[in-house]
Amino acid sequence: MGRWPSLEKVEMIDRPIHNDVYLQQLKKLQLRLLDLQVHHHRTGGRVVIGVDGWDAAGKGGLIQRLIYGLEPRSTHVWRIGAPTPEEQGRHYLWRFWQRLPAPRNWAIFDRTWYGRVLVERIEGFCTKAEWKRAYREINEFEEQLADDGVRIVKLLVHVSEHEQRKRMIERLETPHKRHKLGIEDFRNISKRKQYIDAYDEMLDKTDTEHAPWHVIATDSKKHARLTGLKVVAEAIGSGVKITEQELDPRIADAAYKLWGWRLASNAPAGGKNPRTNEN
Repeated sequence: MGRWPSLEKVEMIDRPIHNDVYLQQLKKLQLRLLDLQVHHHRTGGRVVIGVDGWDAAGKGGLIQRLIYGLEPRSTHVWRIGAPTPEEQGRHYLWRFWQRLPAPRNWAIFDRTWYGRVLVERIEGFCTKAEWKRAYREINEFEEQLADDGVRIVKLLVHVSEHEQRKRMIERLETPHKRHKLGIEDFRNISKRKQYIDAYDEMLDKTDTEHAPWHVIATDSKKHARLTGLKVVAEAIGSGVKITEQELDPRIADAAYKLWGWRLASNAPAGGKNPRTNEN
């Protein structure tokens, strides 16, 4: 803990990147993520990815690139908003427990359980005692998941006040982007200093060894996406060796009986399979 400076002092990376280079790196990272997902599907692994940050910081675009090309049945994106009537009155972590991934699945949260120490704290949706207690509860929650074998990746997407204003105005001026706006967005933006303080305390108290924070500080959407995907790939790929899956002999035998198909390495000289004459 304590490795993060105040968000106001975090260096903003905003160097240009050529679109061809961006697309090349993006594709490479997406293929790496697919390899890791296949590995977890084979081994029964579970992954939880939490994405938090400012309004208009690019969380949705990052998640969109993150899930692109992944196996959809094993990938679940949860967009977290205000609790439903059913969720109200229960412990705030209850609705997140309901969305945790089963074995072989990945769960991606667009906003997370950290709402208790962010928006709920600042807007008065919980008492001071409740949000102060939440740091311990959240650390215990994440530690339980990690102890149970879940890979946890937490991303905080940070943009400058100037860039946030620019993107919000773009949404105002673009009809098909206006659905992203809500009156609460402007209420939150007007309290930026309070949110800075809340983010700083959140980083200080919940940046743990088993569930560290990764701050993506850039006004460039392309850099944010590449950095986010790289962080996820490195975090869930740590200690993982990707190997090709062996073909089940029973499946190979069934394919031979039905189609006369054999693996090329087992095919007759010339590389042709019986019955099919395929190279």
